[in-house]
Amino acid sequence: MRLDLVLKQSGLIKRRTVAKELAERGKILVNGRVAKPSSEVKDHDVLELHLGNRVLHVEITFIQRYKKDFPVYEQILTKKESNDA
Repeated sequence: MRLDLVLKQSGLIKRRTVAKELAERGKILVNGRVAKPSSEVKDHDVLELHLGNRVLHVEITFIQRYKKDFPVYEQILTKKESNDA
């Protein structure tokens, strides 16, 4: 599933356009690599979101692949506060 859609469906980011903008600015990493909004996210991928002065690490444990229901289950691994913007 697309990175921007995963972030929207999981509730980590409220709007898909915001997720897209963050990815385009290099603020989202997937498995340690800067990701584009269209990057494919799979089960067990680790996302790193740089949101202002916070860094959020999330592991995707399961992605539902049916179009009727698009729940995305994520497990928050660590939430780091830092002053780096």
